[in-house]
Amino acid sequence: MASRNKKLVPECASALKQLKYEVAAELGVAFGNGGAAGADTEFAGELGSFSSSGGGSSYLGNLTAREAGAVGGGVTKRLVQQAQQTLL
Repeated sequence: MASRNKKLVPECASALKQLKYEVAAELGVAFGNGGAAGADTEFAGELGSFSSSGGGSSYLGNLTAREAGAVGGGVTKRLVQQAQQTLL
C-alpha cells in the first residue's frame, strides 16, 4: 500500500528517516526482526539507513502504538524546536 503522506520537499525523506531513528534510539525503542521472542534486536542508532534491497528490514510492525507515538511526538518536537530557532 502506498503511503498517503506526501512530503512537500521529497528530498527530505532520508533526513526525516534519520531523525526518526535518532529519536527512537534516545527513547530506547528497539527495532528488530518482526518482534519474535528471542530475536536479536538492535537499537535504532546502530542501524544506519535502510534500503529496500539488501541488508536490514524496515518492518516496524512489532512496535506498540505507545512506542510509535512517542517516536512521532519526539520527531515533531524536534522539528518545532528547529523551526523556532530558525525564526529567532
